[in-house]
Amino acid sequence: MKINPITCAVLAALAVSRVSYADTTTPPAPATQPATASANSNAANTPSAANAATLGTVNVTAQHTVQDIQQVPITIQAFTGATLQQMNVQDFQDVIKYLPNVTFATNGPGQGNIYMRGLSTGFLGNQSSASIAPFPNVAVYLDDQSMQFPARNLDIYMVDMERLEVLEGPQGTLFGGGAEAGAVRYITNKPNLDKVSGSAEASAGATAGGGPNNSANAVLNFPIIPGTLAVRGVIYNDHQGGYIDNVPSTYTRQATDGGGAMAPYVAAGSAAGTNNYSVAQNNWNPVDYQGARLSALWKINDDWNFLIAESYQNLDANGQSSTYPTGTDGQKLGTDQITSFVPAWNNDHFTNTAWTLNGQIGDLSLVYTGGYTNRRISEQQDYTSYSRSAGGMYYQCTGTSAGLSSAGKPICYSPVGYWNDHVNSTHQSHELRLMTPEDGRLRAIGGLYYEDFNINDRMDFNYKTIPSCTPANLTAALAGGYPCVADAESSPGIVMPDNTAFGEVEKRGYKQEAVFGSLSYDIVPDVLTVTAGTRYYHYSEWQTGTEFYTTAAQVNVPNGTYVGNDSVMNYHQDYHGFKSRANLLWNITPDMMLYYTFSQGFRPGGFNRTTSEVAKLDGVPQYKKPTSYAPDTLTNNEIGFKSTFFDDRLLLNASIYDMRWNNVQMQFFNPLVLGNTTFAVNGPNYKVDGGELQFQARITDGLSLMGSASLNHAKQTNSPCLVDNIPGSAAYNSCIVATGAAGAVSSFANPFGEVGSVPAFSPRSQYNLRLRYDWTLAGDYKAFWQVGASHMGSMYNQPATYPSGDGVTDITTVELRYLQAAYTTYDASIGVAKDNWNMSIFGTNLGNSHASTFTSSAEFIESQVPIHPRVIGVKVGFKF
Repeated sequence: MKINPITCAVLAALAVSRVSYADTTTPPAPATQPATASANSNAANTPSAANAATLGTVNVTAQHTVQDIQQVPITIQAFTGATLQQMNVQDFQDVIKYLPNVTFATNGPGQGNIYMRGLSTGFLGNQSSASIAPFPNVAVYLDDQSMQFPARNLDIYMVDMERLEVLEGPQGTLFGGGAEAGAVRYITNKPNLDKVSGSAEASAGATAGGGPNNSANAVLNFPIIPGTLAVRGVIYNDHQGGYIDNVPSTYTRQATDGGGAMAPYVAAGSAAGTNNYSVAQNNWNPVDYQGARLSALWKINDDWNFLIAESYQNLDANGQSSTYPTGTDGQKLGTDQITSFVPAWNNDHFTNTAWTLNGQIGDLSLVYTGGYTNRRISEQQDYTSYSRSAGGMYYQCTGTSAGLSSAGKPICYSPVGYWNDHVNSTHQSHELRLMTPEDGRLRAIGGLYYEDFNINDRMDFNYKTIPSCTPANLTAALAGGYPCVADAESSPGIVMPDNTAFGEVEKRGYKQEAVFGSLSYDIVPDVLTVTAGTRYYHYSEWQTGTEFYTTAAQVNVPNGTYVGNDSVMNYHQDYHGFKSRANLLWNITPDMMLYYTFSQGFRPGGFNRTTSEVAKLDGVPQYKKPTSYAPDTLTNNEIGFKSTFFDDRLLLNASIYDMRWNNVQMQFFNPLVLGNTTFAVNGPNYKVDGGELQFQARITDGLSLMGSASLNHAKQTNSPCLVDNIPGSAAYNSCIVATGAAGAVSSFANPFGEVGSVPAFSPRSQYNLRLRYDWTLAGDYKAFWQVGASHMGSMYNQPATYPSGDGVTDITTVELRYLQAAYTTYDASIGVAKDNWNMSIFGTNLGNSHASTFTSSAEFIESQVPIHPRVIGVKVGFKF
C-alpha cells in the first residue's frame, strides 16, 4: 500500500492530539460580505437542540449577497461542508450522482467537461484540447476566482469546504462568459477570528478488483490576535488505488489497415509489429491528490476586513482512466482492461493566490476581490491504434504511395505511437462591487470586472517511427538504403523531438472587461419583489503560434532542416455586447415562494489552427475551414416554486424551464473527408424544455430523507449544412452532399445533426435519493446509518447524424456515435461518534457497476471511461 509522508503526519496527529473541543459551527464573515455580516452556513442542515426536528437553513452567495437558498429565484443546489463529508465526497466525480440535470464527460481526473440541462454537442479526446477545444459553457469558480479551462475543468479536491453551490441556467449577468449554462462554485471555509479549532481525518479502503486507497487531511484554525487576525490551514493527501489492468498484448499489422493500403507492405513481408510487455501491469491507473491551503483574515476595524488565501494542489493520475472492450489486436478484453503500449500519465498542478477586501463606505458595502492562478499540465497517452489508419501508416512506412516516401522497397517501422502535451496557463481576475443596504426597499449592486486568461500549449504527436536523418542514417539513405525523415522544425529554430510527426506550439487567450449592475425593488415589502440587471462585456481574444507537420520535403535531408512545413497562426478578434436578466419573486406566504426568471448567457468564441481546403469531390475541394467561430448564446425562461411545510420539516422545490441555445459551436474531426485537424464552426440551434424537483424531509427527530430528480427534453430545432464556400467548385453556395474521387464518390452526411434529434450528453431523466438516521446510544455515543441511490439515464456521446460505432472495428474518425446505457449506483455508510472522535464505515457503488460515463473513438479505438468500482472503506476523525 502506498502511504505518503503527509498521510503519516496526519495519522500521527490523530494519535497524539488532545486539545479541548471548541464549537466550530459558527463561521467567520463570508468573504463576499463585510465583517459585520453573519451567515451561519456551516451550521446548515445541523439544527440546534431546541429545533432538532427542523431542516435548518442553507445560506448561499449565488447573487453576490448572503441569502437563504429558499429566497434565490433560480434553480440552485447547495451542499454544506458537513453534508459533503456525510456523502464521502472528495472530488466532482463523487458529487455528480447527487446533481440532477448535470452530466460529466471525462477522460479522467482533471480531464473533463461539465454539462447542465443537456447543453452539449459532444466531447472529444484530450489531445490538443488546450489549443482547439471551445471554452466550456459551465463556469467553475474557487470562491471568487474563475477556474475555467477548455475541456479540462479543474478537479478541486473537496476538503474543508464551507459549501458547494451548483447554479443552473444562464448566469451571464453576474458571472460572465463561460457561465452560459450554469456555474459550479467551490466555497472554502474562512478563518475564524475567535476560536482555536481544527480537525484531522484519515481513511483506508479497498477497491473491488483494484489497489488499496488511503487518505488523510488536517485543518487548523488559529487566532493570532483574537478578534482581529486569524489564520487557517489545511493539508491533504489522497491515494486512490488503480483498478484498470493494462493486459499483455501484441500489435500485428493487417492487410486491411488504412483501408487496404497496408496490403503491399504485408505482401513484401515487412508488416512490423510489437508488444506492450514492458508496460503491461495490473491496477495501472492510481490517482494521487496532494495539496494545501493557507488563508489569513484581518479584521481591520468594525467596517473593514481583508482576506488572503494561497492554494496549492498537485494531481498525479498515472495510466489511463479508459478501458477497451476490444484490444489492439482485435481480442475481446475483460472488465476494466486495456491494451496500451506506452507509459501514460496526467500531472495537473495549480497554485492560486486570492484576496478579498470588504468594507463599508457610508451605507454602501464594497467588495474588491482578485486572484491569480498558475496551472501546469503534463500529459502523455497512447495513440498506437492510430497506426491502423492511413494517417498513421503515412508516418511509419516507406516504399509505396501510402507511405511518406514512395522510394525503395516497402518497409514499415514500429506502430507504437503516443501524444505528449505540455500546458502552462495563467488566469488573473479583478472584481469591484458596490452594494446598497440589504434592508432597503430599493437595493442595487454594481461592479467592474477584468480578466486576463493565457494558455501556452506545446503538443507533440509522436507517431513518426521512420528513422530520422542522423548523419549515419542520411548517409545510408543517400547511398540507396531505406529513406530517412528529418525531424520537423516549426518556426525556424524550434526543432521537434525525434518521432514527432505533427503538433503545435501556440498561445491562446483573451482579456475581458465588463460592467454589471442589478436593481431590486420590493413592490410589496416581504411579498413581491422585482429585479433587473445587465452586463456589458468586451472580449479581446487571440491565438498565435504554429501548427507543424511532416511532409515529403523532409525525406533524406539533415535533421533540423526547415522546409516551411508549418502553418502560422496570428489571429485576433474583438466582440462585445450585453447579457441581461430579470426576476419576479412572490412570497405567497413566509414559507412559500413563486418566481419567474429570465436570463441570458454566452460563452466566448475561438479560432481554428488552419484554414485548409477540404471535402474534395473529384479532387476539387469544396470547403475552406474558417479562421474563427463566434460566441454562442442561451436564453432561459424559468418558473420555480420553493417552499417548506409542517413547521420546516418538509422542503419542496420545483422548477420548469424553456431554453433556446443558438448559433451553437460544434467541432469536427473526420480525417478521411475534412482533413487531419479538428476545426470548429457555429452551427445549429437547440430548444430545451424540462423540470426539476428537490425535496428534503425530517420524518422524525433522527430520520431524514432527501432527493432530487430532473426530466429533460432537448432537441435540435434547425439543421444548417456545411456549405460549399470555394468559388469555382461545382456546388458553390450549396450544401455539400458528396465527396470522393471519380468512381468512388460517397454521400456526405450533414455533420450538424438533424431537426428533432437529441443532443449529446442529454439524458432524459436523472434522480437520486438518500435516507439517513441519527440516534444516541448509551454513554453519549452518537450513531448514524445512511443509504443512497442515484440513477443516470441513457445518452449518446455525439449528435444523431454521426456514424454509429456499434460493431465498427476499422475506426477512421474520432466522431463515432455510441449509446451510453443508463445505470444506477448505491452507496451506504454507518458510523459512531463520541466527544471529539468519530468513526465510520462506508461503501460506494455497492452494486459494482461498470457502466461507461464516456464512450469515445478519440484514440482511434473504442474506449470507455467506467464508473469507479465498488469501494469499501473505514474513516476516523478527530475535532477540537
